[in-house]
Amino acid sequence: MSNNEQPTKMWSGRFREPLDPTFESWQRSFPFDWRLVPYEVEASIAHARAIQAAGILTSEELLQMEEGLRAIAQQHSEQGEAIVTATPQAEDVHHYVELELTKQIGDLALKLHTGRSRNEQIATDMRLFVREAIDNTLAGLTAWRKALVELAEQAGEATMPSYTHLQRAEPVLVAHWLLAYVSMIERDASRLTDARKRMNLCPLGSGAVAGATLALDRTIAARALAFDAPTPNSMDATSDRDFALEFTQAIATLGIHISRFAEELTLYSTAEFGFLDLPERFSTGSSAMPQKKNPDLTELIRGKSGRLLGAATTLATLIKGLPLAYNKDLQEGQEPVFDAADTIAGILSVLPAFTASLKFRYDAMKIAAHSGYLNAMAAATYLTDKGIPFRKAHEHIGNAVRLGLETQRELQQLTLDELRTICPQFGDDFFQAITLEATLDCHDVIGGTARPRVKTALTEAKARLTEHA
Repeated sequence: MSNNEQPTKMWSGRFREPLDPTFESWQRSFPFDWRLVPYEVEASIAHARAIQAAGILTSEELLQMEEGLRAIAQQHSEQGEAIVTATPQAEDVHHYVELELTKQIGDLALKLHTGRSRNEQIATDMRLFVREAIDNTLAGLTAWRKALVELAEQAGEATMPSYTHLQRAEPVLVAHWLLAYVSMIERDASRLTDARKRMNLCPLGSGAVAGATLALDRTIAARALAFDAPTPNSMDATSDRDFALEFTQAIATLGIHISRFAEELTLYSTAEFGFLDLPERFSTGSSAMPQKKNPDLTELIRGKSGRLLGAATTLATLIKGLPLAYNKDLQEGQEPVFDAADTIAGILSVLPAFTASLKFRYDAMKIAAHSGYLNAMAAATYLTDKGIPFRKAHEHIGNAVRLGLETQRELQQLTLDELRTICPQFGDDFFQAITLEATLDCHDVIGGTARPRVKTALTEAKARLTEHA
């Protein structure tokens, strides 16, 4: 067959009737899977090395094939999405690479498909894409962790109210609050790292469903692509999308954490809270109200977290009813993965710098931490230390709070005589036990907001960050 007589389809031999033009255009995946060209090229080079070892290619042919494939990758790098309109006959990324390779090296290109199927190719390409997306996400998370840890370090012993039910609860160190998000990020990174390890097996050599028809050494391709080993079952390998599902689910959980952070910053930046000034370079104004500074970045992050959840849900719904092995439905699983990867990459391109530029109003936060009976838990602890059962101590402090509410005074403003009418165990040392510092330090447990504990937690978070980096 000459270069001018190549078939228009990779499967055209069995068919005599041309495809319906509308169906042909509608079912093409190349308009979105064109971005897999670099992975398809690397996987094709790995396969070429395997079939060379099996005697299908000579060393010279392998070299020629590799050069041709790398030229295609370079073309993709230079032209980007323009390759889609430039190659309207390409059905998918695999077809495109075959067509272009035939232009590069002639009929030798047709040997490349020996012993493989598009089913294993797309499974391999997607694993390579997801693996790189995980690595990029982990790098972005490290940058965000670093920004949070540095903010926590800058905050020192600054205080703020914590909230339950969105009502003021107890005072905490600002650093303690920031380190809560560091803990979330560390779990997110752990999930992504675990998912990467589980997915790092190579489908090449699985064939269409039952395994390659050549006696391929599958470890050749696996090593070439930095996989840990070949996949153990061909039916599973060609139909498995667990790696994509785990990726999108882990990214969706990460998106939830980022969205919670964005929500708190949005609230705290309002005049009603007044805890921080949003950086102007990450905000916009109103076209109607000249005074406005809108939290566009945090609001967009909240919105984009919904896209991440949608991608995970789409993929799970797509996979749940599929029989073994490959089904064309799986083509619909590519775009949610691409979108999740793009969305989280976009978020993490701005979030670390935005976080690093936050400026807190520590005075306002401290005033809020001083009011609203946030030392009530410490007060109850004081009575407990005097031997009063906690339930009774809780009741006594509740009565003291009621007195404070009725007379518009905080606990520390009540007189000792007034307190002793509620419970005679109140002593002169009570007021020292409910200062802001004492209220913080009574939480002296691992994970608590006591000042020495938070200092230790910050040191440990910095050490983990250094170790991870």
